[in-house]
Amino acid sequence: MNHEDSVLLHTEGRIRHLTLNRPRALNALNHAMVLRMAQALDAAEQDTAVVAVLLTGAGERGLCAGGDIRSIRDDALAGGRSSLDFWRDEYRLNARIAGFPKPYVALMDGIVMGGGVGVSAHGSIRIVTERSRIAMPETGIGFVPDVGGTRLLGAAPGELGTHLALTGDAVGAADALACGLADHFVPSQDLPALVAALDTCTTPEAVVAAAERFAGTAPAGELAGHRDWIDACYTADAVEEIVERLADRGVPAAKQAATTILAKSPTALKVTLEAIRRARRLDSLEAVLDQEFRVSSAAFTGPDLVEGVRAQIVDKDRNPHWHPAELAEVTDEDVTRHFAPLGDGELGLGPAPGTGPAAAG
Repeated sequence: MNHEDSVLLHTEGRIRHLTLNRPRALNALNHAMVLRMAQALDAAEQDTAVVAVLLTGAGERGLCAGGDIRSIRDDALAGGRSSLDFWRDEYRLNARIAGFPKPYVALMDGIVMGGGVGVSAHGSIRIVTERSRIAMPETGIGFVPDVGGTRLLGAAPGELGTHLALTGDAVGAADALACGLADHFVPSQDLPALVAALDTCTTPEAVVAAAERFAGTAPAGELAGHRDWIDACYTADAVEEIVERLADRGVPAAKQAATTILAKSPTALKVTLEAIRRARRLDSLEAVLDQEFRVSSAAFTGPDLVEGVRAQIVDKDRNPHWHPAELAEVTDEDVTRHFAPLGDGELGLGPAPGTGPAAAG
């Protein structure tokens, strides 16, 4: 498959359609797809005949399962740097989507994880269905939420985003709406009619109205009923204390969360907690993406990313051997190095590190 086949482009009426087209890989993103999407957005913005962009995923399983992490692992093992180039362009695309001046409609049907969140949840009209399963599961592969995910999760009510970031748990439609990851619920059976209605729209206002017209009430979620223990436990200053509070809460779901967290990479957990909290102090998505690029660049050189992908994707033994293996063995210096400025290698979307009113310390 060439890069043109992996993202299909066509126009219906005045709507520019972008379809992620790697269904056998659950539409996982690679560098060529990111570049093609960016070019398509440039063209759609400049084309006065286009009033909105619609993002969908090919196949029946979901919009996008994330980035092509197997190739990232291969690159790391080979001592390469192409993954950094991929992230650089991917994060720029995330910012481009967030700032796109025309309606950007994302159908977040089925599985939407990692990089899939990055190309959808920054859009202006985000549609979920009863089949939606949305997650930032990076800690399970020795990585840290990126693609603007630390900003999205950090902005969720209370500590819901911290819970999702550390556990990597997937949420359905109602919880995605509650966390600010989506805007409207539309039953999956109504998606063809919604798309047909969008294709008749001739103004941005009509696009917004069409999405609202099809919106309904999502089936009940789970997180609202857990807010008391989530907010009480995840305000702790350290991952160790969060786990202790969860285990001692006397609530089965909280104890399960503690067990889930302890299976993740200790380093990724501590860096993720710090990244979420720093992201809350930054004043723009661009500044957060700059921070995430530093974190991703550091994680790329560590041992846990290649080991996590091995265990989950390559060998599928689900038995990663993290290094360090325990939370107590991860030092403050281990965490801090992930946020160190990269010099000439900075992403550079926001202000220079350590400058501006929202500089994080």
